[in-house]
Amino acid sequence: MQTYDVAIVGGGIAGLSLAHFLAPSRTVVVLERETAHGYHSTGRSAAEFTLRDNAPEVNALARISRAFMENPPAGFATVPLLTARGSLWIGPAGKEETIAQARRKAEADGVAVVALTVEEALQRAPFLDPDYVTAAYFDPDYWDIDVDALLQGYARSARRAGAELVTGTELLAARQEDGRWKVETSTGTITADIIVNASGGWADTVAERCGVVSAGIVPHRRTAITVDLPADIDVAALPEINEIDETYYFKPDAGRLLASPADETPCEPADVQPEELDIAYAAHYLEEATNLKIGRIASSWAGMRSFAADRLPVVGPARDNPSFFWLAGQGGYGILTSPALGQLAAGLIIGQPLPDVFARERIDPNAFSPDRFG
Repeated sequence: MQTYDVAIVGGGIAGLSLAHFLAPSRTVVVLERETAHGYHSTGRSAAEFTLRDNAPEVNALARISRAFMENPPAGFATVPLLTARGSLWIGPAGKEETIAQARRKAEADGVAVVALTVEEALQRAPFLDPDYVTAAYFDPDYWDIDVDALLQGYARSARRAGAELVTGTELLAARQEDGRWKVETSTGTITADIIVNASGGWADTVAERCGVVSAGIVPHRRTAITVDLPADIDVAALPEINEIDETYYFKPDAGRLLASPADETPCEPADVQPEELDIAYAAHYLEEATNLKIGRIASSWAGMRSFAADRLPVVGPARDNPSFFWLAGQGGYGILTSPALGQLAAGLIIGQPLPDVFARERIDPNAFSPDRFG
């Protein structure tokens, strides 16, 4: 029977980022129920990096993560993890003041946003409908994340440090015997001192299988479609386009335009599929805000974004069992915060001080602890 210091349940971005930071000092196994890492939430993310648009605590985690993504460890990735994109924020009639207020707030925060006329907005995104857009500004602080390069970088690094990454293996049950976890999986039994629950939408299910009180992690479905643009539009040069109240967003994606109605529909953890109504909403917003006529949808899919009740990540030992560690509830920001959350979780598990940047960003680990639900 294989024995480990730490068994991480979940081989998405959360589990593999933790393995990257933890494996140099602990024996680690990552258990992934699918046959490939990052199959669910990680592999279906719109992959944007932003320093704003989330709770202050999440924005602080993003600032910490930026340094890692801009300058990853030697040999971590062969391509840049971040590519400048920028975001064009637009508003239809009646939302001019909302746009102005958002722009002024960004300027007050020291962000070099650019106020745009409608004509200037159309220069950046020529397919927008000038009869729809009445106000706009440009925010330069948005980047595309190469999610696959990031995920594979974590995986390679963890393996080099001795971690075992096992796919096609589901945790079925776990119980403690003589101070260690005996973990029953679909491919055999292992033992570990600590179980880390990094299982995304299945986080509460894994907790229940381990006899631990759940944290109230609820998965939500989000939908996206892609469409082809006219040949005279340089898709790669386009910014991300966000409606000011985040009713929808558009962005380049592998040579096509991705559109999402920014839906967040509570769902059961599963290999979620898009609903026809949500696909229709995505196409509707695209036709409403642009001059495009959507005759064919090239692809459509849905992914899960899992949240705790306060929409902050859950990181720390379980209230009822200190050897069961939560790393879940990252919502739609798990990829952009993965360097920071991986370091935070590893530091708490090992019992070592966090890097000084966490204090400079005023990160209080208690803000993410499961104890806050007690």
